[in-house]
Amino acid sequence: MSRKLAPWQALASLLALVSVAAALVLALRWAPTERTMGDVQRIFYFHVPSAWVAFLCFFLVFAGSVGTLVGGRRGWDILALSAAEVGVLFCTIVLVTGPIWARPAWGIWWTWDARLTSTLMLWLTYVAYLLLRHYAADARRRATLAAVVGILGFLDVPIVYFSIRWWRTQHPQPVIMGGKGSGLAPDMALTFLVCLVAVTLLGAALLLQRIRLEYLRDEAYAADLATSDLEADRT
Repeated sequence: MSRKLAPWQALASLLALVSVAAALVLALRWAPTERTMGDVQRIFYFHVPSAWVAFLCFFLVFAGSVGTLVGGRRGWDILALSAAEVGVLFCTIVLVTGPIWARPAWGIWWTWDARLTSTLMLWLTYVAYLLLRHYAADARRRATLAAVVGILGFLDVPIVYFSIRWWRTQHPQPVIMGGKGSGLAPDMALTFLVCLVAVTLLGAALLLQRIRLEYLRDEAYAADLATSDLEADRT
């Protein structure tokens, strides 16, 4: 399986490299400076796509967890584990870039409003998911317990997404699909679209690499077992 994934991972990596380079040029040089916040607003072009990739990865954790509980195949468990690690990475980017943007925009690094608090809880949930997978000894029990956490943890994703619509928060209202008065200038919208594609391709490349790594580990473990059995037969 690792050999089948190798060309797809290489292709995704190449596309990610090209698109991220284009996104950096557009976001940092080409896009116009926002009138109110100035250059710090440029964080938006990577902050929001990182949140999108994190949500997408956590959905894959949910799907892989359901597949693990229903079918029990190792491939579902590998998908869930790999997506969780990549999702935590991008969620960390969201939590780091958010305060960097908030400080000059709001005058504070952090506030315990609904959007920020629910995002932190999402990050903590999937960090706990990864810790559970690290410390649980039995493989089958580990996969089952992690699947339950992966399913329950995903319930926080719609809370994070809809929090700024459900409650009055410090976090700005939706810029895209936020109703009347929302939206971006054409140059900003194009830049955002390119950044969204670039960060998504980067997430896909990392996910495929992580899945491939897990299959390589399984193959190496199986080879070690076969070698041990062969040596045992000879003795």
